[in-house]
Amino acid sequence: MLESPDAIMIYIPLMKDLGMSWNEIKKTPRHELEALCGAMYEHRAYHSMDGYTSEDVSEMAKNKPQVRAQYNTYLETRRKYENMVGVKRKPQGFGSIK
Repeated sequence: MLESPDAIMIYIPLMKDLGMSWNEIKKTPRHELEALCGAMYEHRAYHSMDGYTSEDVSEMAKNKPQVRAQYNTYLETRRKYENMVGVKRKPQGFGSIK
């Protein structure tokens, strides 16, 4: 059996999740394959906790503490891309209370 990080980290995800054929993968330069995988993982993080509130996460984290780390990654990713596209958010905290 082939034990290769390329097979596990690049080829299989591209074939399974993006539906690329083996011939398409072979014709695509490696840096583009790596960029596609990176974008796919970012997309997963961006949408991983859609529909959950912080209260939902607090409830789930009682049984599975790793959920809180996943939710934090989700929030960081959302903030990063919202900042890139210029989404303005209302300030949160005591300074916004009048």
